[in-house]
Amino acid sequence: MLENLETLVTLSKTGTMMETATVLKVSQSAVSKRIAALERFYDRALIERHGRRVVLTHHGTRLVEKVTPLISELRSVFLEDNALRRGKIIMGVSEAILASWGPRLFAKVRNRMPEVEFTFHAQRSPVVLDRIRSGEYMLGICTGSPDADTDLQSEVIRREAMVILPSGLEPLRYRPGDELDVITIESRSGAWRSIEEDMRRWSLRRRVSLESFFSVAQMALAGFGHGLVPEGVARTLGVGEDDWISLRETGLHRPVRFVARKSMFSQPLVQNFYQAVSELAETV
Repeated sequence: MLENLETLVTLSKTGTMMETATVLKVSQSAVSKRIAALERFYDRALIERHGRRVVLTHHGTRLVEKVTPLISELRSVFLEDNALRRGKIIMGVSEAILASWGPRLFAKVRNRMPEVEFTFHAQRSPVVLDRIRSGEYMLGICTGSPDADTDLQSEVIRREAMVILPSGLEPLRYRPGDELDVITIESRSGAWRSIEEDMRRWSLRRRVSLESFFSVAQMALAGFGHGLVPEGVARTLGVGEDDWISLRETGLHRPVRFVARKSMFSQPLVQNFYQAVSELAETV
């Protein structure tokens, strides 16, 4: 029954049988059978099909609203009872962080906590937050304002400076405050919400948005426009400090934060991990 309910909750988020099957790593027929079994048990129609899209009925919506927090609590209990008992930390990490300086940070943490087993999942920050809430991840290292998610414990561990990559790395005369069109991250990113206001204050205008900072950087390097990216992305791609324009002195940065459910944050193993990453984050 639990996996059937989890399937309905996932379907309510994805809106298609195919995407639900992909998320749950099962076949589409398995998704259909689980929903059908749930409808038989509940004796109500829970979904309506509109072509490839699926929407919940009134009864389906009510059921999802009731069971979602219960499923999250069950997952959290399993994590606490199993992972914590075995000295294991399961975390989601922002893709741009795990593709740049994140591995160096986690290697230092592992040296400090050699008895702990780490499992990493690379996701976009909003996905990391959703999966912490659902109980799938114990914690996350992601971007965004620490005040944006009041239902979670959120602590800033690093403020990563943003830099401008001149188009094609051609010389660019720019002083903070000059108007400049840039390519940067799209609006659904956690990082965008933390840099949008400062960009406006420093007259930086987003003219093109992309889904990842690495894509932004590559487009800038290829000459499609000036790119606004975190410093770690530029370093990872081998761009020298003389070739970018640092905005560190302007205060334009993306906050990197440690996030967990409040009950999980209080666990000694998680507290020790938080202490380690907060002390080491600025050293990588």
